[in-house]
Amino acid sequence: MTRTLPAGLCVTARVPASSANLGPGFDSLGIALGLYDEIVVRTTESGLTIRVEGEGADDVPWGPSHLVVRAIERGLQAAGVWADGLDVVCHNVIPHSRGLGSSASAVVGGLASGRALAAKFDSELMYDDAELVQLAAEFEGHPDNAAASVLGGIVVSWTENVEVADGELLGRRYRAVRLDPHDRLRAYVLVPEERSATAHTRGLLPETVPHGDAAFNASRAALAVVALTQRPDLLIPATEDRLHQGYRASALPVTTAWIARLREAGIAATVSGAGPTVLALSTGEFPAELRELAIAEGLRVLEPAISDGVRTD
Repeated sequence: MTRTLPAGLCVTARVPASSANLGPGFDSLGIALGLYDEIVVRTTESGLTIRVEGEGADDVPWGPSHLVVRAIERGLQAAGVWADGLDVVCHNVIPHSRGLGSSASAVVGGLASGRALAAKFDSELMYDDAELVQLAAEFEGHPDNAAASVLGGIVVSWTENVEVADGELLGRRYRAVRLDPHDRLRAYVLVPEERSATAHTRGLLPETVPHGDAAFNASRAALAVVALTQRPDLLIPATEDRLHQGYRASALPVTTAWIARLREAGIAATVSGAGPTVLALSTGEFPAELRELAIAEGLRVLEPAISDGVRTD
């Protein structure tokens, strides 16, 4: 039986951005980055009010179809509760449609807010982060960005099919584990002004790939786990890829050029998610001359911390 929350409960969720793939780990590797959206949710007597400030404020619907609102409602439903009214305020910092997991962050922040409201009402309704990863990945269709925003640090994620005896597919179980990054690892992002649609860049990928390319990426993804956590001196080979970046290069000319430029300078650079942001991983400072050149070409150069996961209070 669904229980109704009283008016006046309030929670705040602070959710990090994320970058997915990290080169070879297509739809499986992710990292949480210290650019944070904040969501404030209060239960009310009835109705819905929503305000959006910052990134994407003019691009998203201010109503029940807003991704955060839908995620809050799903988070409440998962706990077995409901709210007759909601007041939602979104303070957005994460750039939209740049490959920094803005949609996953919206989903995770909404779900975490719903979970926290339920727990304020009854602490026994609190469900764990594994379930939060599952619920968020159901929105996204893959767990890499969502898992990073939930768990923080570096994540390895995977998908399991749920079947019955006759082989009928019932659904998918999304799983992830967190890895702690090497203590000297630093992340930089180069964020262009132009946007990219994940659906478009994913559509550029072939249905099948050569066996040799699959084997190459399997070795590099395994190496990436070592490089990111223990041996950052291996970051350059560990971030090589043959499964997705080459196929997307024609749609991301600025991104592709900067990845080549940074790798030539000894900095492990990859497409962040579906782009167009460039993710660079290093143990040193970002070269001043490259920073100046990137800024001159219209890119923002940011150094977000490698973040913990979503927090609510």
